Amino acid sequence: MASRKRTTPTLQRFIRKVESRKARIGVIGLGYVGLPLAVEFAKAGFRVTGFDIDAKRVAALNAGRSYIQDVPTGELRDLVRSGRLSATMEFDSLRQMDAIEICVPTPLRKTRDPDVSYIIASVQEIASRLRPGALVVLESTTYPGTTDELVRPMLEEGGMRAGKDYFLAFSPERVDPGNPKYQTKNIPKVTGGHTAACSNAVSMLYSQIFDQVVPVSSTQVAETVKLLENTFRSVNIGLVNEMALMCDKLNIDVWEVIEAASTKPFGFMPFYPGPGLGGHCIPIDPFYLSWKARQSGFEARFIELAGQVNGSMPYHAARLVSDALNSRRRSVRGANVLILGLAYKADIDDVRESPSLDIMEILEKEGARVSFCDPYVPSINHGGGKKRSAPFRASTLRAADCVVISTAHKAFDYNLVSRHARTVVDCRNALKGRRSRGVFRI
Repeated sequence: MASRKRTTPTLQRFIRKVESRKARIGVIGLGYVGLPLAVEFAKAGFRVTGFDIDAKRVAALNAGRSYIQDVPTGELRDLVRSGRLSATMEFDSLRQMDAIEICVPTPLRKTRDPDVSYIIASVQEIASRLRPGALVVLESTTYPGTTDELVRPMLEEGGMRAGKDYFLAFSPERVDPGNPKYQTKNIPKVTGGHTAACSNAVSMLYSQIFDQVVPVSSTQVAETVKLLENTFRSVNIGLVNEMALMCDKLNIDVWEVIEAASTKPFGFMPFYPGPGLGGHCIPIDPFYLSWKARQSGFEARFIELAGQVNGSMPYHAARLVSDALNSRRRSVRGANVLILGLAYKADIDDVRESPSLDIMEILEKEGARVSFCDPYVPSINHGGGKKRSAPFRASTLRAADCVVISTAHKAFDYNLVSRHARTVVDCRNALKGRRSRGVFRI
């Protein structure tokens, strides 16, 4: 926690506002990161305003209806009714904010270059409305140097200076949707300020809502922390996916190999193969790091290779579908294929970058009739129309020439799948111990 000793008057005023809960908090971007963060601030007694360009999100929040699985509607409704949480599309209200959190998407372009247009748009809204003594925190995952090299110059065009007239920091989001144990409050929060005063300001603010704050020496270090975390996962998933491809060629059960290797009490951490990477972080964040490395003349070969391996897994899953159908003397063209699970991971409703969508597209291009079943995803926009989730029941399973277990939702009855599916491509080892005949596993 920041100390009043050796602090500037500007920082002292900010600390007093935070401690007295008089600080107004603004959160730009009310998605999977921004809404849970806004809720935690409001629960801690701050008055919070959410900003978003999506009218449906703003209306839902102001009506007390949650559209994020990890935020209970009852909790959101109580905060809205108390007056501590509201949302708006009018960015002029940024003038009243003492702390502004930027939680907007940072996708990749098709060329795998960072797309920071949402960050730029947010900072443009802030720059002309930033009040002296306010704190700006970028939470969106991005390449090292974004906060100091892109955000700061835009904020300082009016003459204010970070650490003196206002505070600037980066703090990487660590959201894990659907995780019942680790949610916003109890995940340690890394923070990096542009100056020592900036670091004190963000640490003071975040210590009010997070169980543990982990300060680092700079915004660049904080930016790189998040990229390392997800690159670690991407590279290790790439390794085990390559192991799965190799074991397939050698007729070895990769799942049995991983299970046995996991008994080693040191020097090994189990990762598991699958149909590909999904979500907004792991498939994207490592390429922010490799892009920045290329600007310095360094080739991040592990990252690029892991990306190639992981990106090939939907094609491997589609090939297994072909093998499964061939085992029954059926071709892919004209076959009915049912994909179980469209979300990118189990027990959530998020389909961003989901490999299930890639598998669907690959099989449809080969002439298959593809349907899906997902209790968390009632429908998707697909092929110029809307494709709805099929009901999960024995007749649906029997009607499919091949069932693909792409996402292992706990809601699925795998005993039912085992009894009624003709052939199965099991991408998640969900049928372990249930049956072996007619099952093709990654």
